[in-house]
Amino acid sequence: MDELKRIGRIRTDFPERFGIPRQSGLIKGAFGTVVFEPEYRREEAFRGLEGYSHIWILWGFSRAKRENWTATVKPPRLGGKKRMGVFATRSPYRPNPIGISAVKLEEIIMDEKLGPVLKVSGVDMLDGTPVYDIKPYLPYADSYEEATEGFAGEVFEHRLEVFFPKELLLKVPEKHRESLVEILSQDPRTAYIDDEERLWGISYGGVNVRFKVSGSCLRVREVEELSSRRP
Repeated sequence: MDELKRIGRIRTDFPERFGIPRQSGLIKGAFGTVVFEPEYRREEAFRGLEGYSHIWILWGFSRAKRENWTATVKPPRLGGKKRMGVFATRSPYRPNPIGISAVKLEEIIMDEKLGPVLKVSGVDMLDGTPVYDIKPYLPYADSYEEATEGFAGEVFEHRLEVFFPKELLLKVPEKHRESLVEILSQDPRTAYIDDEERLWGISYGGVNVRFKVSGSCLRVREVEELSSRRP
């Protein structure tokens, strides 16, 4: 099989892996912009795409490559100790590090220099992630009401109550405040580490946020502006 061709990259507000939503669509306000390589900036290649509300993005786990693959992995949401078959998970450590995300197509922009640019929301990808393909999401074919969730549906998805001091929240760009609070409420910590004294940190929307968790309460301690955006 020939090597996959990168058709573009997606720009997001997640400069680091830690804190990225576990699945696409969980954070509606997590926006991204798909910019295509010059070879694929042909307007006719996108003809008809504006009629779809959602699309599939096939992309690469660019920072999760390993020389050898393993048949089993330890899903973080299972405490990081129980092993499951790699093909029964969405682990980034796979024979081929390929991800797939269903996102909302907000807008198609025809840029004078970049050609067709896709504005999407509900992203779960690192800034600069390589994109390999775009496909329309078809509700009649891509959604099954009778589908079962396997062990993933048995994992208790708890939420945290977020205490974000006003003076710290004001340091966050206004357009990112709501989605940042939502990300924190979904508990971005490593599931198998329970240390109330640990100061955690995530980078999102141009700031680094440090917080502690006690029980079901998350308290933001610091907010610092990131020095620069990852190239």
